[in-house]
Amino acid sequence: MSYDSPQSNVDADFEILSQNRYSKNKPDAKTIAKHLGLFVLTFISVSVVGSVFVGYGSGFTQIGPVVLPGNQDLLRGVLFASLLLSFLTFHEFGHYFAAVYHNIKVSLPYYIPLPVGIGTLGAVIRIKEKIHRTKELFDIGIAGPIAGFIVSFIILIVGFANLPDPSHVQNFAGHEELKAYVAQTGTFPTEVLSSNEGTVIIFGETLLYNFLASFFENVPPLWEMYHYPFLLAGWFGLFFTALNLMPVGQLDGGHILYSLIGYKNHKIVARLFYSFVTILAGIELVPLFHDLLGKYDTSFGALSWLIWAIILFSVMQIAFHREMKWVNVLFPVSLLCSGLYLYILTNPSDAQPSLIWGIWTFFITFAVKVEHPPVTFFEPLSTRRKVIGWISMLIFVLCISLNPIITL
Repeated sequence: MSYDSPQSNVDADFEILSQNRYSKNKPDAKTIAKHLGLFVLTFISVSVVGSVFVGYGSGFTQIGPVVLPGNQDLLRGVLFASLLLSFLTFHEFGHYFAAVYHNIKVSLPYYIPLPVGIGTLGAVIRIKEKIHRTKELFDIGIAGPIAGFIVSFIILIVGFANLPDPSHVQNFAGHEELKAYVAQTGTFPTEVLSSNEGTVIIFGETLLYNFLASFFENVPPLWEMYHYPFLLAGWFGLFFTALNLMPVGQLDGGHILYSLIGYKNHKIVARLFYSFVTILAGIELVPLFHDLLGKYDTSFGALSWLIWAIILFSVMQIAFHREMKWVNVLFPVSLLCSGLYLYILTNPSDAQPSLIWGIWTFFITFAVKVEHPPVTFFEPLSTRRKVIGWISMLIFVLCISLNPIITL
């Protein structure tokens, strides 16, 4: 008769579990080639498009509607792409390896190239089976944002620690008034210069970015920050992390907060947060509608408000599953708060139309949803997981910007 020690049984069980994990998530050569191809296309797209932002701007060649960067500009674009895709890769593989660890079937990251904006729509993975336990849901949800945040934080610190002096702007094409100001004062201006040539892109302030910037000298203003590859990639990394940490539906933040506080409490928080997003959307979209309607609207924007009210009422009904007690309270609150901001706290004629929160209102309503579907087995998290979970919610607050990108 043979006898197996308890330790040998544990080792055997672990080996079987490891083999199951490997076989379930063992991509074949064709799958690897497909995902690698998407990565290469995204890297090229971000390098070329990113060179428009971080490049010096003097070596561009226009062939019809296509603008090709020169060698120096392209190298800076490649640096930016390397930094940004490092963040995306760590974020998505954080999810991937957490899923593999819990023996959940998952795809490799799908990188999404887009030859406008910053050259990409990001990257996603597909969870190919239902997650049954809270611990699994939490671990998979939080691994991506934490990994991506750490990488973005490091990128930003390296960027701040190696900033050139303000005279560095003399290397960029255009910006003549800014160059003159820097040459005369040796510092950056505190406000956008009134006669700044072309479109000015102002990136939104965040608590963490501002806090870190306060420890370093020669930090460029947020309307010149996009010329600096490390700062730009770090800012986007932190902001994209915050977007993923929004505590709604199937976003990472939705998984995390649901695991922390349960279905009923999360439903209340998620609906209130969604309503806050609709307030930001109204602040953006009402002035946009007013500009588009022109002479057909009143000076107060009555028609614009009517259009937004109809849209808002419709999406809230969908988002709240036609529970009218929620709609009847939060619909007027959202409209009132948007109006108070536009007509009391600021001037609607000065508002810069943006689609960011309008897009996210529809994205949450129709794609990720407001509420998180319940898992099969809801189990309280360990103290360690709870601490990490609430830290991730703090990261969301520190990295989010309510007005992330403004163009003048």
